[in-house]
Amino acid sequence: MTEILRDLLANGADAAPAISAPARPSLSFGALRALIAGTISQLNTLGIGRNDRVAIVLANGPEMATCFMACASGVTSAPLNPAYRADEFEFYLSDLSARALIVEQGSTSAAIEVAGKLGVRLLDLIADPQGAAGNFVLQERNGAPATKPTTLITTTGGFAQPGDVSMVLHTSGTTSRPKIVPLSQANLVASATNIRNSLQFTAQDCGLNVMPLFHIHGLIAGVLAPLAAGSQVFCTPGFNALKFFSWMDEAKPSWYTAVPTMHQAIVSRAKGNAEIIARNPLRFLRSSSSSMPPQVIKELEDIFHAPLIEAYGMTEATHQMACNPLPPAVRKPGKVGIAAGPEVAIMGLDGSLLPRGDKGEIVIRGANVTTGYENNPKANDEGFLNGWFRTGDQGVMDEDGYISITGRLKEIINRGGEKVSPREVDEILMDHPAVAQVVCFGMPHPKLGEEVAAVVVLREGQSATERELQAYVSSRAADYKVPKKILFMDEIPKGATGKLQRIGLAAKLGLG
Repeated sequence: MTEILRDLLANGADAAPAISAPARPSLSFGALRALIAGTISQLNTLGIGRNDRVAIVLANGPEMATCFMACASGVTSAPLNPAYRADEFEFYLSDLSARALIVEQGSTSAAIEVAGKLGVRLLDLIADPQGAAGNFVLQERNGAPATKPTTLITTTGGFAQPGDVSMVLHTSGTTSRPKIVPLSQANLVASATNIRNSLQFTAQDCGLNVMPLFHIHGLIAGVLAPLAAGSQVFCTPGFNALKFFSWMDEAKPSWYTAVPTMHQAIVSRAKGNAEIIARNPLRFLRSSSSSMPPQVIKELEDIFHAPLIEAYGMTEATHQMACNPLPPAVRKPGKVGIAAGPEVAIMGLDGSLLPRGDKGEIVIRGANVTTGYENNPKANDEGFLNGWFRTGDQGVMDEDGYISITGRLKEIINRGGEKVSPREVDEILMDHPAVAQVVCFGMPHPKLGEEVAAVVVLREGQSATERELQAYVSSRAADYKVPKKILFMDEIPKGATGKLQRIGLAAKLGLG
């Protein structure tokens, strides 16, 4: 049984294309495997080995994909959102105890200054824009090349083993402090294998990747799963509705995966691109990260003459938990499918597993599920029960095993697949001199599913506008965390018991 990435990525034929990108020659599987081995050797030479954290702050594209795979194969990869502000980078880099930070040569990311302040080693990734997509070399920022593979100076060099931590990602928690989710080599391999099997990838497939590669969805479903079948991944600079169809014409893909907001943007531009769609027939489309309106599923299937496969995933499960099957099996629009890898069950309040048709919390267990949050016994006590991981989603399983998500049991805001901790935004707003009290919450949004909103009580004699407070949050947090609506009230709305309740607040205030 395959349990390490080196074996998982051994399937593609040496000369077959693995990674491609707009207007670039492709990188073969043979070259990809050599690049991964060479990069691990470079990192080992610098004294960075298995289970050492290497943060990656790179723009979306082929080098981000290959750098992630190389790091995940020999050290612990920690991909970070390039859009973070300095405060966020400082939190993440120190929380991770990062040994090194990889950035593009010439990058002016706020992460660089933070790394200097924290004493984190800086490595430049150097790519040839005319060379094979995804090929790169690493060099220390002070100019010392990190390219002399000598004998390993750590005892834990070489390729990672099944139990090694291969990736760490942060996930928003109910407290303002994000939780570290450690994912092992075996977790990554299990999840990529599950997705490969449920989507029946073959070496003939080519995926058009428009998903961000600092997220579990893009990394596992967009990159690792297809490569595990020896198929090709066409890496774009990120989603762009204006360029999607020209990329489609260049890549000639057989599938793509996206979040609902991206699919909706594609629908709006599809009519003018009917010829490109006809020239490049897709085998299927995939959607995950937040729920997809059944009307949009029908529109997409009518446009592309291909099935849309809705899946359900989360970071703690190394992405996929459930998935609608490919034809000729039944797809049920509005449902996230059947268990597709881990075991999935519905749990009652007392921890007992409920019969089909009963509503409760969706719980999972399996080889792709994290063994627990790092240094967070409270989150582990709350997150695991009787060997099952509690997703925080409320749902029901029908008689055929198809799962419907009926609501959230946790306060996390799911903004089009980006998870936002309301407490984190509360704490930023509370630092504003005019703010006395605040409560952030999710409000319904027609395309994103949820948007960030807040109720603010101002200090006596102080004034502030919605725009001023939005700019204040934006200076300290990534744009997706900025409340799009701020209501000013004399007091914070409370539940019947006097307790602050974020869940259901939008409805109570008549929003959405």
